[in-house]
Amino acid sequence: MGNGFSNIAAFQSLHIVMLGLDSAGKTTVLYRLKFNEFVNTVPTIGFNTEKIKLSNGTAKGISCHFWDVGGQEKLRPLWKSYSRCTDGIIYVVDSVDIDRLEEAKTELHKVTKFAENQGTPLLVIANKQDLPKSLTVSEIEKHLALHELSPSTTYHVQPACAIIGEGLHEGMDKLYEMIVKRRKSLKQKKKR
Repeated sequence: MGNGFSNIAAFQSLHIVMLGLDSAGKTTVLYRLKFNEFVNTVPTIGFNTEKIKLSNGTAKGISCHFWDVGGQEKLRPLWKSYSRCTDGIIYVVDSVDIDRLEEAKTELHKVTKFAENQGTPLLVIANKQDLPKSLTVSEIEKHLALHELSPSTTYHVQPACAIIGEGLHEGMDKLYEMIVKRRKSLKQKKKR
């Protein structure tokens, strides 16, 4: 299966935007993927950007340009600009912060409804799974009302713990597979 996907890596780096409410763990995810170790972070004012060559799984060797955009309320209007024409969206959710899941749902649905984002593959990282009282994947899926997203939006919810890196490579493999599938589909539509 990995060999069938390798041709996508030959021609470009994937553009991935990482979104989510403040304190969900986006920057921790970014630097865990980059350095494969925990990096103590501070709230992102603006954005962080990193080029990362993935090191494990199906997506091993794939180069990605990540944009980690701050999640504070005043920064969310910027999400539209950063998510436009992206190959994939990673939406990080704090699995323990039940009080903010409605807000997380509202913001996620706004982003996926932008015309430029219709059909863009979505990886939801259900972060902080190591903490007591973290919601399960099915509970996160229900709270975020993922079944209400556009039928053209493929998604995967990945349980994870960004601090130790658990689940991140599996999530990136799923995102990569969705991106490849979408590209093949778009290519076939152009041929018609």
